[in-house]
Amino acid sequence: GVKEAALCAEKFKKEGVGLTLSVTPCWCYGSETIDMDPLMPKAVWGFNGTERPGAVYLSAALAVHNQKGLPAFGIYGKNVQDVGDGAIPDDVKEKLLRFARAGLAVAIMRGKSYLAIGSVSMGIGGSMVNPDFLQDYLGMRTEQVDASEVLRRIQLEIYDKEEFEKALAWTKENCMSREGEDFNPEHLKHSREQKDKDWEFVVKMTLVMRDLMIGNSKLDEMGFGEEALGHNAIAGGFQGQRQWTDFLPDGDFSEAILNSSFDWNGKREAFTFATEDDHLNGISMLFNHLLTNTSQMFADVRTYWSPEAIERVSGWKPDGLLKDGAIHLINSGSCTLDGTGQQSDKDGNPVMKPFWEITDEEVS
Repeated sequence: GVKEAALCAEKFKKEGVGLTLSVTPCWCYGSETIDMDPLMPKAVWGFNGTERPGAVYLSAALAVHNQKGLPAFGIYGKNVQDVGDGAIPDDVKEKLLRFARAGLAVAIMRGKSYLAIGSVSMGIGGSMVNPDFLQDYLGMRTEQVDASEVLRRIQLEIYDKEEFEKALAWTKENCMSREGEDFNPEHLKHSREQKDKDWEFVVKMTLVMRDLMIGNSKLDEMGFGEEALGHNAIAGGFQGQRQWTDFLPDGDFSEAILNSSFDWNGKREAFTFATEDDHLNGISMLFNHLLTNTSQMFADVRTYWSPEAIERVSGWKPDGLLKDGAIHLINSGSCTLDGTGQQSDKDGNPVMKPFWEITDEEVS
């Protein structure tokens, strides 16, 4: 009864359980035994068997959840099972896994922060960070840091200098060596010396932004105890445009590296970091990251090229994959390196994979 339910709830709290699934072999007194935590995602699986009160208990339990304003997901199998059948039918497996994945996403983000570095970028609505949405709907905090904090840490060298040297060497080998052509007019082009300094600056930006999100114990060893803590952020964003980018290197490199599943330290879970501090896109990226365990690509949809438009400007009639036209994406910042088509599934198809499935060859 209710005593057992209370003991169970206490155990779940101690063990850090983030969601619950109720499966019962008998009638178990609906309102007396259900999970009453309003923040805990819940599901009830009504076992489909003639000797069990599957459908009626499921209906009763869901009804009392509704009466109490507690959302719950009902799961019921298509086919009757024998009472001793310990197998989980395929249709039930799918529902269980969907609930578990979604429930874990809810549990993981609750209590974490969205870190906004800077303010509103160029009047973009999504850049107007809404703390009420984050708190009321997602159970998340809003942390805001002025962009000058990034500059302060760079100028005062509040970052791991050993890691900086490692990161810079990796960047020289993998990024600077592939530096694209400079199409700026001659009078606007930076000198080679200035470009090298810019590369060093953006590497430092990346270290600082990561430390702002999750902290860094190395900073504590350096005497910066407060900076070492970070902001407990599971997602973040950087305003950049235009007050920063009008005189300093932009955040493209930092955002791209943070959003990727690897960096100079090797493979790791991708961060969720939004260009222009567009927190609405950032939260959408967070949803997808938690549901798929993969990094997320942030890009602007600039144009839809219909087959007729392609033929008009090129003289070629699209076929194959392009027979219905194409959506043209141009990156506006944090385009994950995972999206370059270098990762493959077992059949050789290009995919984006969880970081633990990415091979060293795919990274290099």
